[in-house]
Amino acid sequence: MDAIDDSTPLARELANENRRREKLSGRTLPRPRATRVFTVSNQKGGVGKTTTTVNIAAALAAAGLNVLVIDIDPQGNASTALGVPHHAEVDSIYDVLIDDLPLGQVVAQCPDVSNLLCAPATIHLAGAEIELVSLVAREQRLRRAIDVYARERAEQGEERLDYIFIDCPPSLGLLTVNAFVAAQEVLIPIQCEYYALEGLSQLLKNIEMIQKHLNAELVVSTILLTMYDGRTNLAAQVASEVREHFPKQVLKAVIPRSVRISEAPSYQQTVMTYDPSSSGALSYLEAASEIAERS
Repeated sequence: MDAIDDSTPLARELANENRRREKLSGRTLPRPRATRVFTVSNQKGGVGKTTTTVNIAAALAAAGLNVLVIDIDPQGNASTALGVPHHAEVDSIYDVLIDDLPLGQVVAQCPDVSNLLCAPATIHLAGAEIELVSLVAREQRLRRAIDVYARERAEQGEERLDYIFIDCPPSLGLLTVNAFVAAQEVLIPIQCEYYALEGLSQLLKNIEMIQKHLNAELVVSTILLTMYDGRTNLAAQVASEVREHFPKQVLKAVIPRSVRISEAPSYQQTVMTYDPSSSGALSYLEAASEIAERS
């Protein structure tokens, strides 16, 4: 087979990917000093919240860290992508929030990645916003469930969790408020498109309100650029604008538009197991590695 001319765009891209892979190969990710709890949120839909949640979680778990994904989106897409059953008869995060079922009883092992657990969402969550209104300490219920679960794991001699990722619905209802109160960090995926920054200022105002009244420890620690198309000036312009506004929070890693990333959930997998050699999987590995290095 003829050697590919290094001057072609495809060859340059392949060479760049190989360099990035070599940089990551054999690297062990540090364990955080304490469990890091992230809420993955953006009020704008279709920006890659669920995709980001499951793939970063899978990348960290594949590196040997103990990771839990809590799915509080009634659509249950994170549960689907992790291959965890979430039909109406399954005990889910709904039962934890509304009926005080211990979180440990709903957590399920992800079949493809060891060390990766998931608390699934079922369709019952669609009515949870209304049911939560009348409950005592309604904003604190998820946080308390997580604290009790952590104590149970310690009592049973299990390793502590290194990371918890909470996948939110694209709205600021009581489910999202519960996620913000339970977390210490917010991870915001931003799509590299024209309306990227629209709605972000509102999200930041809402987070400020949560910090002021419910959770003073909450910080926006991480912003991830998703659906990046390097062929367009617009994507580069949006990326540059976001980096200018949030120089410390934006990860260097950028998630490209990728058919593999989109296909993976239909096989009930993350892209990390569906096609580990794809550029999408490589980008999420880089993002996960950066998050871990920041701990």
